[in-house]
This record gives sequence, C-alpha cells and structure tokens, in this order.
Amino acid sequence: MPKHKHEIRDPIHNFISVSSDERQVIDSFAFQRLRYIHQLALTFLVYPGATHRRFEHSLGVMELAGRVFDVLTQSPRHPKVADYFPADKKLPGWRDVVRMGALCHDLGHMPFSHAAEDLFAGNYHHERLSADVILDGSMRSLWNAFPLRPEDIAKVAVGPSKWIDGPKAYSEWDKLMTEIVTGDAFGVDRIDYLLRDSLHAGVGYGRFDHYRLIDTMRVLPAPDGTPSIGIERGGIHAAEALQQARYFMFTQVYLHRVRRAYDWHLRDFLEKWLPDGHYSTDVDAHLRTNDNEVLAAIHLAARDTQAPGHEPARRIVKRQHYRVLYERRAEDLEISLDPERAIYEAAVTEFGKPPVLRLDAYRQPYLAVDFAVARSEDEVVSSIKESEILKRVPGAAAGYVFVVPEKQLEAQAWLKSNRDAILRKSREEQQ
Repeated sequence: MPKHKHEIRDPIHNFISVSSDERQVIDSFAFQRLRYIHQLALTFLVYPGATHRRFEHSLGVMELAGRVFDVLTQSPRHPKVADYFPADKKLPGWRDVVRMGALCHDLGHMPFSHAAEDLFAGNYHHERLSADVILDGSMRSLWNAFPLRPEDIAKVAVGPSKWIDGPKAYSEWDKLMTEIVTGDAFGVDRIDYLLRDSLHAGVGYGRFDHYRLIDTMRVLPAPDGTPSIGIERGGIHAAEALQQARYFMFTQVYLHRVRRAYDWHLRDFLEKWLPDGHYSTDVDAHLRTNDNEVLAAIHLAARDTQAPGHEPARRIVKRQHYRVLYERRAEDLEISLDPERAIYEAAVTEFGKPPVLRLDAYRQPYLAVDFAVARSEDEVVSSIKESEILKRVPGAAAGYVFVVPEKQLEAQAWLKSNRDAILRKSREEQQ
C-alpha cells in the first residue's frame, strides 16, 4: 500500500514526518539544490563539523512550524484574538500552508548563504528570490496539484517586511501565520538554526529548552489588540534562554574572526567571478548555481594567476587568510566612538587599501525583545515588564581591522607604536 506519511531522520528532531505532498516538494529540483548550499558558508574551515546545509535546516523549520501551529490552534484562545481565527474546517489547510512556507523559506539562498548577500543588484535580497522561486512556473505545477494557493505559501515564507508589496498585503491572519516562521521573538527559522548550528559547530551556546518554549506559546493580543505569538508565564525562562543563545552564537561563532575573514575572501572572489559582479535574479539561472560550482571555480582560480578572483581564491585554498591587526576592545569605546575605523584609516595611509587591509565592523542594534506574556487568563503584560533579563540582552557586536599575512608583523609593530595616539586623535575629532 502507498504510504501517505514518510519519516526522515534528523539529529535535532529525531524524526521529521512529511506528507506525500510535502515529499513531492522536497524531491523537486529547486529544493534538492539546497543539499549543495552550506548553512554557514565557509565556517567549516574554522569549525570542521559545520558542513550542514540549507536542506536539513529547511526540513527542521517545517517540522517546528507544524508543532507551533498545532499548539497555537489547539490551545484556548484569548477572547481578544479569537475572532481572527478562520472556521475550524479551514485550519488543516492553513497548517499545510505554514509547513510548506517553512519548507520553502530558503529556496532563494545564493551559494554559501549569507556570506555575499550584498552582491545582489539594487535592493534585491534572498527572501524576494525565495518568493520568486515559489511562484515560478516550474513550481506552480506542483502547487496546482495541491489545494493550496502559492501566494499564501510565499507570504508565509518571506514575511511582511520582505514582501514585494510590503505589510499592506498581509491580513492579520497572514501576519500571524508568517510569524510562526519568520518572527523575531519565536520564529522557528531562528529556533532551528540556533540548535542546528550549535550542534554542528560543536559548541553549546545555541542550546535551550525549545520543547518547553513551544508548549507555552499562545496567540495573545499585541498592544493594539491584534493577534501575536506570545507565551504563558511558565515559558519565560525558555524565552530568555533563546535570546541569550542567539547573542552567544553571534559572539562566539557567527562573528568569529577567522570565519569573518573567509567571508571577505569569498565575497571578493564572487565579485570577480560572477557576471558583472552580481548574483542573477533570474530563477532558472539561480537554481543552476550552487556551492559545488563555486568551490570548483575557487580551486581552479587558485592555480591560475590569470583567472578572475585568483588572489582571494588562493588565500582560501592555501589558508593564507586575513589576520587580525586590531580587534575592538570595550575600553577603546570609552576613548573613541569608532575605534576600528580610526585604526583602519590610519593603517590605510601606511599600508594601502583593500585587499591589503579590510575594515569589518558589525553592530546589532540593541532592541529589547518585546512580546506578550500571559500571567493569567485575564492579565497579559509585555515581556519587558516580566523579565529583567530580556531588558538587558545586548546586541552582538564585533570590530576588526584585517591585514594580509605578509604584512602582519610589520603592521602589528606599527600599531603598537601608534595605537594610543590614533585613538586619542579620533576622540578629539569626535568632540
């Protein structure tokens, strides 16, 4: 007898259950391409186990999206948001939409994921390309076989801030459905990548009690009364742990100095190798390009001094990557508002512009995570009021000045003699 449910083993979720319809999408060319897109770019050159791909992450996001949908729709509904739910007979269909949107949310990722995302021309981004792939003719033949609207799937996958027509195209129900996947507080995309990246990098920073967190999720009224995903008070510690996990994963893994250095070399190579230095936004061209093709090109260019991108390719293959000349320190911020830029600009005068030197500054804005917390059936408060920890989780930040290894010792000697004077001059100019 044909199976209507299928199981896929997974190191995070043990078994991921998929329907026959979902399996057809998984078997599609667009989704199978994700087997060849690394989740964390060249991070495996720093953390050897971080070779996982967008393929298994997307399966995990789908699994979590189904769990969250079930908890939200089967739990008691707060009186202020109950009217936003469609008739119960429509909920199974929306569950399929949410799982499909979660499954397809990363179809637009270019090779090596986020490493060189700025190489899209104009204001294009991978979320828009994900929507384009979902709505493309080759995928529509799949959607036509299911009782689902591809526009609903694309809107869940992308979220209102990245949708081509903006938030105005989303009903309150649409916003709630995409919040399951793309939400800042509890989006399952974030939950899965933290757990998965932590496991494969071999670090403990990204782990938290996601079972408890999901079990306590509820649809609660936002300050304006519209539906939003919040939690019962018993889940507050799991929510705190999620935000702390994100902070530590950024500071310890995503912003690791050598990982960032390889991102720059990869970006420099792609800018020389890609036609006109930009990723294609054509769906067919996008789907034909993956990490394997780029890695092969990098190895060829590393051996050919005349090949476009030879220099960054050589640095990747030969492990002659950037070294840190300067790394931001907390005490330096008391002297200069932008110490890494001050060091970089002074060093450029002495040693030359990129690719000899590279300024790498990253600062997440500090935004306290605010969501609804149900203290009781009648009392719903802001998470900022409920949790002291959530008020204080800082935005991750890093600041580096990189230098090519051939200049490392000379540049370090120069900086040792000039560092204090450069920072003092920067402070005087900022006053």
